[in-house]
Amino acid sequence: METRIKAGTVHPRPQLRRETWMDLNGKWDFTVKKDATPPEEFDSTILVPFCPESKCSGIQTCFPEGSFLFYRRHVKLPDAASGHRILLHVGAADQELTCYVNGLEIGSHSGGYTSFFMDITPAIREENEILLRVRDDLTDRAFPRGKQSLTPGGMWYTKVSGIWQSVWLEWVPETYIQRLDIQADMTEAKLDTGDPSLSGTVTVMTPEGEIRLPLTEGRAVFHPETPRLWSPEDPYLYEFEVAAGEDRVSGYFALRSLEIQTVEGIPRLCLNGKPRFFHGLLDQGYWPDGIYTPDSPDRFREEILAMKRMGFNTLRKHIKVEPEEYYYQCDKLGMFVFQDMVSNGDYSYLKDTILPTLGFQRKNDCRAHPDGISRKMFLENMRAQVLQLKNHPCIVLWTIFNEGWGQFDSTSVYRELKSLDPSRFICSFSGWFRGGESDVFSRHIYFGQWHHLKRTEKPLVLSEFGGICLAVEGHLFHPEKSYGYQNSEDFDDYRKKLLTLYRRHILPAIPKGLCAAIYTQVSDVEEEINGLLTYDRQVTKPDEEDMRCLSEELYAAMQGKK
Repeated sequence: METRIKAGTVHPRPQLRRETWMDLNGKWDFTVKKDATPPEEFDSTILVPFCPESKCSGIQTCFPEGSFLFYRRHVKLPDAASGHRILLHVGAADQELTCYVNGLEIGSHSGGYTSFFMDITPAIREENEILLRVRDDLTDRAFPRGKQSLTPGGMWYTKVSGIWQSVWLEWVPETYIQRLDIQADMTEAKLDTGDPSLSGTVTVMTPEGEIRLPLTEGRAVFHPETPRLWSPEDPYLYEFEVAAGEDRVSGYFALRSLEIQTVEGIPRLCLNGKPRFFHGLLDQGYWPDGIYTPDSPDRFREEILAMKRMGFNTLRKHIKVEPEEYYYQCDKLGMFVFQDMVSNGDYSYLKDTILPTLGFQRKNDCRAHPDGISRKMFLENMRAQVLQLKNHPCIVLWTIFNEGWGQFDSTSVYRELKSLDPSRFICSFSGWFRGGESDVFSRHIYFGQWHHLKRTEKPLVLSEFGGICLAVEGHLFHPEKSYGYQNSEDFDDYRKKLLTLYRRHILPAIPKGLCAAIYTQVSDVEEEINGLLTYDRQVTKPDEEDMRCLSEELYAAMQGKK
């Protein structure tokens, strides 16, 4: 595999694009210190956007917790940037980043999973030194950390620190469009810049040709006579361009609606007014050479297409936020996304896994995880994550808490999330510890509790199940270690067990009310070998034709067909 050093063919922010930008991915000077003082010398180089723990970075070292990672790059801006404001963008850096330009401290950002930018104009010269300092400490449980661990093994994986998404510069006019909020349904799309002083035009490209709309007080409304609706079968995206003063931005949106309807006495999740079965996979987003970052952005498209070839229409992005390109490819290729928030706070294997698996799955969570700092950081990360991703039509469901990890006052958190985004389904508690408000009723089943798949007062979502293992010799991350939920002897045994699981338990549950089923998982991850693909993505374990036929049976069952 060829390691990427550029952002790829897709703009790093596909829904708010300008032509005036510079990719800063590639080699940066790199060093590590115990203290926060900027270094006088750098002893190595690192390939951005890969974390230093990864092979792709060229470092492949886990540094002590609390270390300060320093990145330095010298940049000369093109003549076209003269007279503009200069913005530095970072896709994600784990956990706390401070930016210096030409020795001047510009600002800081906390949180390892959401994008941010800083206006570095006051410090810009003809020749520029950009210095980024990043500190990561997994022992601080208040920070969202996902499945990272200092002692990886089983369902816990290698830690990630530093920059792990694209870094880029952008130059903009003095008055510019800072954001676009898009609200769309089956009949119209509303574009809002959030700045009532902006006026201009919005040009929307449609199958019938271009349509020009006025941008008044920062807003525009697109209301087509013959809307073309987005779906996995026809993932149509309306491209548009906004012109406001000297600024020009491009983006896209889709027309589609999500709602819960009662169909023949059963609550169903509906897309564009029709019940859909969300046939999906848990997608953890780990890669053997880049850990959190694939060696090439093309991997996102390749993997989504591989899942679509087997008939899947949904990926549950598990306790991680991906680069914008991932969601763009899901938008473009027609793949639903169930998006998890990133967990933080304390996790107890006994209280959060063993006891719930044995049936202790209800509790009042109002006073759970009472640490105020941890709660505050979770909510801040949730708000930032939703604002960053909410324009992507592929995202159809938000998951707040997974299996009780860090769960607190779920009704209050649900209501805040619903106020941020009333257009999507919300799963407040994936797996267990139900009791608060939620749009769906979620179950996780790994050990035979199939009697739980019965009609409920809310749409029933099986948000994790399966986990059948197959060790493929020559394609194992740890040949001496493996982890999963049910073993297979060989490919034939694996494929038989997989199809039997679906046909014996999932297929009969759909007429009874099952609306979604998320199998664990897309690929093996380190010691965990229960993926449909091996960790290196070189081997597909199921038979694709068998999986396509199975998928057709599942979708037919939702339509009441046999």
